[in-house]
Amino acid sequence: MKKISNNVLLLVFVLSLACVICGQDYPLRDAQEFRVRDGLANFFGKLQAGKEVRIGYLGGSITAQAGWRPKTLKWFQEQYPNAKISEINAAIGGTGSDLGVFRLEHDVLRNKPDLLFVEFAVNDGGAPPHRIQQAMEGIVRQTYAADAETDICFVYTLVAGWAKTLRDGKFPRAASAMEAVADHYGIPSIHMGLEAAKMEGEGKLIFTAAKPETDAEKAAVGDKIIFSPDSVHPYIDTGHELYLQAVVRGMEAIRKVGKPGAHVLGEPLVADHWQAAKMVPLGKANLSQGWRKLDASGHSLAKRFGNRMPELYFTNQSGESVTIRFKGTGLRIYDLLGPDCGQVIVKVDGGEGKIVPRFDAYCTYHRLATLVVAEDLPDEVHTVNLQVHPDQPDKAKILAKRNEKIYDPKRYDDTVWYAGAILLIGEIVE
Repeated sequence: MKKISNNVLLLVFVLSLACVICGQDYPLRDAQEFRVRDGLANFFGKLQAGKEVRIGYLGGSITAQAGWRPKTLKWFQEQYPNAKISEINAAIGGTGSDLGVFRLEHDVLRNKPDLLFVEFAVNDGGAPPHRIQQAMEGIVRQTYAADAETDICFVYTLVAGWAKTLRDGKFPRAASAMEAVADHYGIPSIHMGLEAAKMEGEGKLIFTAAKPETDAEKAAVGDKIIFSPDSVHPYIDTGHELYLQAVVRGMEAIRKVGKPGAHVLGEPLVADHWQAAKMVPLGKANLSQGWRKLDASGHSLAKRFGNRMPELYFTNQSGESVTIRFKGTGLRIYDLLGPDCGQVIVKVDGGEGKIVPRFDAYCTYHRLATLVVAEDLPDEVHTVNLQVHPDQPDKAKILAKRNEKIYDPKRYDDTVWYAGAILLIGEIVE
């Protein structure tokens, strides 16, 4: 059988270690495949009436796969053939609720969902419980504020290292933190991986393995289900099928409870929730003259990421800057990492500059990222300045962490910064 990627195994180890370090004393919730709570009565009422219904899927790479997302969409369509059911695919690999809460309106709410699935349990595995609750409650409150009849369902996935925790009768830490938000707002939840963890313990499932190819490999596996090739992302025809079946079992129970009506925003669970989180186009900031706005019709990256970023700006000149004045508690920049990217000098309220690379060990290609500028600030007016650093990071050394090499030096020889939006908890001050 093929070897599993060392990078993914490292990810699983880091997530498991993070669960120990971050919030190690956080009380774990009892494991239960689904909790119906107040149900999804608005959503099911529309389905039964044969209306046009949109299902939003907000999550990471497990949701981005052609797995539980299209499988559940098809199941709803088969269950309610008279309704016109479509999806809003808002999944971005490698991202958690702390980005989801900022991009929610742009990627989901403006498309008017009737049901919102939220899947971030794996990618939130290394986050402190309070930060998870700030973001998840922000997602809930933004959704209800946009349309009080939109229903929400939390869904949880898992990595290999968390299966034993489930078999021991407890949710891992991230899902446990999310359950407190679900309790507070009466939101139903489904743990899609509980059955897989149980089957592994019974010897019916192999969590991580390549699919057998030779007769000998097939004989060694027997009738066991192979869940995932990399300990994280399920195979479409096995692991994701188990995820589908878990959602179906949950929905069979959930659709029997609740009454249609508006969701009421009462007192919050955490006082410093992120309902105010928003995405603001970078053009609202004060940009120095060396910035160029990229046209999606003529630039491949602007076209590629145009569905996620409202706009994309480019500069590779030392000293070019972005200055933002805002009243609020936190600010990030929605940007790209990639082979040609450099470093940014970050200053908050005139303080000492901090150098932040926009290049990491995975930068053999371009991908979405966030530059965390400031968090947990006093809720008052602040000024941040971000400036392109004149020097490149040591790209060869960084890539060597994953045994990658620079085969085409021209792709890497630059100090570019691609920035698209301000992720803000607060308001821009003109």
